[in-house]
Amino acid sequence: MDTSELEPSKLGTKEHWDNVYEEELENFSENGDEGEIWFGKRAMNEMVKWVNQHASPRLDISVLEVGSGNGALLFALAEGRGEACYPARRLLGIDYSEGAVQLAQSVAHSRNLTAITFRVCDFLHEDPPLLADNQKAGQNGAWDLILDKGTYDAIALMEKDENGRIPVEGYPIRIAKLLNPGGHFLITSCNFTDFELQSKFITEETGLQYHSRIEHPTISFGGSIGSACSSVAFTKST
Repeated sequence: MDTSELEPSKLGTKEHWDNVYEEELENFSENGDEGEIWFGKRAMNEMVKWVNQHASPRLDISVLEVGSGNGALLFALAEGRGEACYPARRLLGIDYSEGAVQLAQSVAHSRNLTAITFRVCDFLHEDPPLLADNQKAGQNGAWDLILDKGTYDAIALMEKDENGRIPVEGYPIRIAKLLNPGGHFLITSCNFTDFELQSKFITEETGLQYHSRIEHPTISFGGSIGSACSSVAFTKST
């Protein structure tokens, strides 16, 4: 599916996500419910497994999640739900919804993981803040690992901007700009197939290369067989 073929939806609006996280903040405050895990625990755990296999933790690793929501994926990495614990102080989650960041920070406090950084950031228009520990930004990027679990999908459902451009079309080059040479970008999507993701992110402009994919359970519907979501990893050439 081409991004231009997707009809704009409320899922592509900041208002929708502000309302979602306002409700989830209330639920967490009242009963400790940490909120929904986008795509479910199975898909998240598969992402954690991939990260353990291909981007093993180092004391100086820099990890960015774009659209971190309630922070579930970063918590899983910090708590070592795969094979290893990732240093919490080297993890950053950004979201354009202030409510999402407040929720993630509240959950982090309850889990004693306040060393993880969560910040409000409009990824299409702002560079994420740098980590405190000697992280340097430059023309070659600042992040060893960038994660996306549903954010590209949501951006693809945004309305065209005032110049008639589709906002999501600027996303791949933003990823490539921020990724360190030799770094990895892992994305999970429910709107795009593996092939479609590769066609969007592997371009002359991005310089990204295909690395691998996650095999998700298949489902059968209407005589067709496919997966409920797709996960593809890319790397930036050195």
